[in-house]
Amino acid sequence: MTPAPVAPAAPRQGRRARRRRENLAGYVFLSPWLLGLLGITAIPMLISLYISFTDYSPLIPLSEANWVGLDNYRRMFTADDSYWHSVRVTVTFALVAVPLKLAAALGVAMLLNRAMRGIALFRGLFYLPSLLGGSVALAIVWVSMFNRDGAFNSFLALFGIEGLPWVNDPDWALYTLILLAIWQFGAPMVIFLAGLKQVPVELYEAASVDGASAWRKFVHITLPMLSPVIFFNLVLETINGFQGFTAAFVLSNGTGGPVDSTLMYTLNLYIKGFTELDMGYASAMAWVFLIVIGLITVALFSTGRFWVHYSDNEER
Repeated sequence: MTPAPVAPAAPRQGRRARRRRENLAGYVFLSPWLLGLLGITAIPMLISLYISFTDYSPLIPLSEANWVGLDNYRRMFTADDSYWHSVRVTVTFALVAVPLKLAAALGVAMLLNRAMRGIALFRGLFYLPSLLGGSVALAIVWVSMFNRDGAFNSFLALFGIEGLPWVNDPDWALYTLILLAIWQFGAPMVIFLAGLKQVPVELYEAASVDGASAWRKFVHITLPMLSPVIFFNLVLETINGFQGFTAAFVLSNGTGGPVDSTLMYTLNLYIKGFTELDMGYASAMAWVFLIVIGLITVALFSTGRFWVHYSDNEER
């Protein structure tokens, strides 16, 4: 029996050299992102973790900061009333704003999910507020609309209703921020609209033949088919809801007022770190915030398998 010929070593070495060159080219193209990840994200995060165990202030070199161990965390949980107040304000904001924002986005997406003249213009107009994002200019306009002499009170005056200084009233200031967050529903609306385009029309036609009402179609067809999109928007908007900062900063001039009614967690963190210059304590707050947001995200993913339905019936 004639033995099989052995492949020469040179072509194999050539393939290895070519693979190394391809890998090197890939790392070269990735290097700007890798450098940014290390220099802007990873290394500063590790430094902030170290700072959270010290009494560091921006007025002194980091080398002169004293190691205090868990004192910052102990003070946070046991001795700082403003910390727990900011937690309550942030949780209230997220629990009210996120569901209402998603409901508004889904409702408008369903209205815009039809073929009619000028529908593209309406979609653009509804999306426009989200393009402004958390801009300072938008927050300033919003504050001017809801102050004593603002446009909202002028509108109420047309019906003989006396307005309030909404942004200066501790009972209502936070709700003006919630209303601003709901108004910026454009981004989840576009995602919902894309999801609605993927729902088979045949399902609605079959339901109509069976005599299903519009509400039953919504509950038994639209919501189950949109559940992956709802889950995606829920995760993103929950994270964004807990990170609210710009509008609260502008409304209160960076103080969290009136009477700490808009003292969001991130604003409180900013005050501790950049106003009171207690950067060690602010870093500890940031790390607790990161861990809590991570736990909330994990909780959402763990519960998603009970109500998120995929058309291919695959386990996700």
